[in-house]
Amino acid sequence: MKRILAITLGILFLASCNSKPEGFVLNAKVTGELDNGTNVYLKTTDSLNQLIDIDTTIVENGTFSFEGIQEKPQLHYIFVEANRGNIPFVLENGNINLKFQKDSMNYAQLKGTVQNELFMNFLSESRKLSERARSMQNDMRNAAQQQDTATVTALREEYLEFQDEVKTFNVDFAKENPNALISVLIIGNLMMSKGLPGDEVKALYEALTPEMKQSTPGEKLGDQLEKQKTTEIGGIAPEFSAPTPNGDLLALSDVKGKLTLIDFWAAWCRPCRAENPNIVSVYNKYHDKGLNVIGVSLDARAEDWTKAIEADGLAWNHISNLKRFQDPVAQLYNINAIPAAFLIDENGVIVAKDLRGPDLEQKVSELLN
Repeated sequence: MKRILAITLGILFLASCNSKPEGFVLNAKVTGELDNGTNVYLKTTDSLNQLIDIDTTIVENGTFSFEGIQEKPQLHYIFVEANRGNIPFVLENGNINLKFQKDSMNYAQLKGTVQNELFMNFLSESRKLSERARSMQNDMRNAAQQQDTATVTALREEYLEFQDEVKTFNVDFAKENPNALISVLIIGNLMMSKGLPGDEVKALYEALTPEMKQSTPGEKLGDQLEKQKTTEIGGIAPEFSAPTPNGDLLALSDVKGKLTLIDFWAAWCRPCRAENPNIVSVYNKYHDKGLNVIGVSLDARAEDWTKAIEADGLAWNHISNLKRFQDPVAQLYNINAIPAAFLIDENGVIVAKDLRGPDLEQKVSELLN
């Protein structure tokens, strides 16, 4: 009888160790003067990356809590009434312990679940890098105020090297932690910022665990990578049509030349506006030889769009749905950041992407001469 009881207890123990928690409990402790009854908000972001409310509670004797069920790990945020900033964390089933000071929410401590332990490991190093960045920026500002151009130049070069170091840290973290939700977000940011070549981004994604690929940001990233296949060099540029500044519909097929540049830009995009004189120069030089340009604006206001066209002297065809990154053409081409551009031949084959400055003219000259 005792043996049967021992075996039964052993099975129950193993089951309890292997079973996943059915819900989450977030217990938080706040140090600093925070009045009882202060509202605390639990938020996340929707598909448009806009904050949405999930739950609300109040502070009692320096503590508060949230509980519920979370189907998939997802980044959430804690906001405290009348307090600046927020606390990001991964909401997942299990017991999550949060501790922070009222006036330094950026240094909150998270414990209790795998994803938040990984998140804290990432944040710990990221904070060190952020402090170094602030220090270098302050040094550059002081040197600029003292008109010390030699020091400013040296610090700028050092800052460029530092940016490479930050990118390396992010890439290495994603490689070493394929089971971390923060790795999915890192890969997504690298893809959006074009910080890595597409094949390297895809390799990082493929190395993720099945659970991370099935997370909400993981599924989104997978969809974006799948869409990118249609706009890779060698592929056929997707056909589209959209309104011109006059309200007429204009299609890609209407303006296709021997060579056509599809330029995604916006009046509010400084790098785009800085590149416009170069595109104007290339267009003026090669238009008679068969180069056409169609500008796809990601503006939201027609007035801003048309003023920028006139101010920059963009004498080619233009279209826009005035929906920023929700523009159907931008989504068709998987545009997450601008400037972005596709160079296509007379058959619609994509022959180059995202060429800027001298690289654009060199490619156009090569193909048209």
